Amino acid sequence: MEPLQNTTNENSSMSKHADHGRNPFKPTAAFIGASWFALLTGMAGYNIGLWNADMNLNEKGYYFTILLFGLFAVISVQKSVRDRAEGLAVTDLYYGLSWFATIAAMVLLTIGLWNAGVARSEKGFYAMAFCLSMFSAIAVQKNTRDAKLIGDKEL
Repeated sequence: MEPLQNTTNENSSMSKHADHGRNPFKPTAAFIGASWFALLTGMAGYNIGLWNADMNLNEKGYYFTILLFGLFAVISVQKSVRDRAEGLAVTDLYYGLSWFATIAAMVLLTIGLWNAGVARSEKGFYAMAFCLSMFSAIAVQKNTRDAKLIGDKEL
């Protein structure tokens, strides 16, 4: 009679990764590429839309600033959440300000688009490009941090 084998998910996933010689926490090249592609697509689409929009320069500046503000805010949230999860010190003030800035960017874009004199399809385009850019900025930041963390441990 053969001894019972341990077939827990943890052990099988560890052996699966060990068999391939790949660190399971290191982002794959496909995910890194998709994240960068999504970020560049969202930002380029948003900015090309602004460039071609029939609105005053100050309105274009408002929407461009909201995009930059939002991207910085979500990267800051991702960093502070990850730092806290890893036991690194993050002040409550910085953590709260990061979340406030993220929510403020979304609210400011929503208010701007709600009151904008553009077609609803154009409003939807800006909202979707903004959301794509925000989400992919988080993924790019995560990948960058994971790659740096894995690189430091391998040295």
